[in-house]
Amino acid sequence: MRKKITPDSELVSRYIKGNEASLGILINKHQQRLFSFIYSKVKDKDITEDIFQDTFIKVIRTLKKGNYNEEGKFLPWVMRISHNLVIDHFRKSNRMPTFRNTDEFDIFSVLGDGSLNAEKQIIQEQIYNDVRDLVKELPEEQKEVLVMRMYKDMSFKEISENTGVSINTALGRMRYALINMRKLIEKHNIILVN
Repeated sequence: MRKKITPDSELVSRYIKGNEASLGILINKHQQRLFSFIYSKVKDKDITEDIFQDTFIKVIRTLKKGNYNEEGKFLPWVMRISHNLVIDHFRKSNRMPTFRNTDEFDIFSVLGDGSLNAEKQIIQEQIYNDVRDLVKELPEEQKEVLVMRMYKDMSFKEISENTGVSINTALGRMRYALINMRKLIEKHNIILVN
């Protein structure tokens, strides 16, 4: 006789209602896959165990607060939590230098490494997301010039023609956009990779 497999959504529901054993079943069910996923990123057994445990501490807290609403997609949700914790680990370790505020520093220079290993790819994705979020906080004119220059690779002459302002105004807006980006990076304590 085959043993009936309980769906994750049912186990989560039972755990939320107070059945502690359901969480144990969930952990056992996904332990190997999650552990392998974390290990493939950090390549260290002890760190993997720490991140694995931190992942489930976060899972428990979220479930206890009643903030879980992944509609039966438990494993992808847990993987996303562990993925974020892996990023946090690399950010805290010395492998990621912190941002230095200098006039020569170009925040977009950190986005151009072509040969990325898995660790760097994860970090790179996070940096792209962080930078994209910061750009949204810029004043509209600065954002417009910065997007045209950095993402659309337009010359300042083209930017000037597209926005209807002088080249000097476009250059000024770009300069202020970069100054404001530096301030936002410091304000949000964002760490960029060299």
